[in-house]
Amino acid sequence: MKVEHVIKSQKITSNELRAAITIFYTNNWLFEKHKKFFKKHSLTNQQYNVLRILRGQYPNPASITLIKDRMLDKMSDTSRLVERLIKMNLVIREISTTDKRSKDVIISENGLNLLVQIDHEMPMIDNIIKKNLSEAEVNQLCDLLDKLRG
Repeated sequence: MKVEHVIKSQKITSNELRAAITIFYTNNWLFEKHKKFFKKHSLTNQQYNVLRILRGQYPNPASITLIKDRMLDKMSDTSRLVERLIKMNLVIREISTTDKRSKDVIISENGLNLLVQIDHEMPMIDNIIKKNLSEAEVNQLCDLLDKLRG
């Protein structure tokens, strides 16, 4: 469905503006689908992102700075996200062995188990894209978005 129809506007003045609006609208649409999926696991999209970053680092710890650098949403309050994950027993915070002023964060066994469970359910989310785009179209879309970011 064309974005002009969805937002009920025929006054998009250029293809570039249409592309930007389509990207923004699609981002929000996809974000809401993911938000609903992660809510079943009492997680936010950003918390899931932190858990995936920590699983990628495992068994090594990560600093808050490293997590923040790798976050998809750069505006996230990483410290607050980590605090909530600690309260949920999904991550552990320890004093850094290399810098006593710094804290290291590592994913807990509970966090790893939750990600395994989510991994099994993730094809439901992948199907949102698969049902509308071929593999070649997905690759083309990724290439075009990479190219747009320069």
